[in-house]
Amino acid sequence: MLVLGIETTCDETAAAVVERHDDGRAVILANVVLSQIAEHAAFGGVVPEIAARAHVEALDLIVATAMADAGRDFGALDGVAAAAGPGLIGGVIVGLTTAKAIAMVHEKPLIAVNHLEAHALTARLTDGTAFPYCLFLASGGHTQIVAVRGVGDYVRLGTTRDDAIGEAFDKTAKLLGLGYPGGPRVEQEAAKGDRGRFILPRPMIGRQDADFSLSGLKTALRLEAEKIAPLTDRDVADLCASFQAAVVDMVVDRLRHGLRMFRQRFGAPSALVAAGGVAANQALRHALLEMAAHDEVALVVPPPALCTDNAAMIAWAGAERLVHGLHDTLDTPPRARWPLSQVTGPAAPAFPAPHAGERTEQAIATDSTETDKPEAPAADAIRSDAASSVIA
Repeated sequence: MLVLGIETTCDETAAAVVERHDDGRAVILANVVLSQIAEHAAFGGVVPEIAARAHVEALDLIVATAMADAGRDFGALDGVAAAAGPGLIGGVIVGLTTAKAIAMVHEKPLIAVNHLEAHALTARLTDGTAFPYCLFLASGGHTQIVAVRGVGDYVRLGTTRDDAIGEAFDKTAKLLGLGYPGGPRVEQEAAKGDRGRFILPRPMIGRQDADFSLSGLKTALRLEAEKIAPLTDRDVADLCASFQAAVVDMVVDRLRHGLRMFRQRFGAPSALVAAGGVAANQALRHALLEMAAHDEVALVVPPPALCTDNAAMIAWAGAERLVHGLHDTLDTPPRARWPLSQVTGPAAPAFPAPHAGERTEQAIATDSTETDKPEAPAADAIRSDAASSVIA
């Protein structure tokens, strides 16, 4: 099965061609990503109107490049997938409309992919991870621990009560004058700093749920910075190192509770999976590796280029849905907000009604505290193919 994927939910204009074999193996034939960092850097963040216009200008070329890299024509496709949300609505419209045009002209099925589901299924693209598994999804707009039981079948075990982790990294970068994109800048400074210099709180640690909270940590960081202002380069590095260490400690604790909840409800997971832009952070990856070894669970973390926004994950999610006969009509709307609870899966077999008083499984609910914010871009260049080589 051959699927073209298109991703335009934030500031990455991306197209990819992915092949799914009958045995579930995946091959990325092309993966092209154009970042808009240069366009947004002066504003300290993504400007939706600028992002949408940049998608309009670049997408046709990016799609053509992906098809050329794959060595296939549109007639060879089995489906056309596009991220239909959640995301910045202007960009979502551009990508979904382009996919609809390609699907209509070439008479191919359209698959409107939920951007979060694409992140959730990336581990199956890269590692063939079997269901069910425990997902740690962390990006600029989302922080969740999710039980992934199948395509379109997700149960949220924990979420943030205020800011997403990626958002907290971005705001920390802005507070310390590090520029945009914030996450990679904080990580770079943290590598040079002393993580023990500033004593920052570890919110939520020890609680029996699996929720997160970042607002108190951000406030504590700001107060420490204000105490020693004006900041030297050493101060900035130490603040970043202390902040990152606090986040990592919190994530490890929250995931331990999330895994406990998973095992209690669904049995042993096949793996712990980390996905989303924050999963590209190397300090976090190292800590997750140690935690997974201690908890005797396999850890799956896709390559950094497949953690941040990309179209290979969209194409793969499209293929995963298409193989179950799931596709969409040409009047499918773009969505700025689209919680995983509204993602449909294959028709499930009928089960007996639960006994009186027995709790039924709770699907993921919309969380008003989580906003569909952009993820940190990975590079200010067009990246092509699975190895992310630069097309100058």
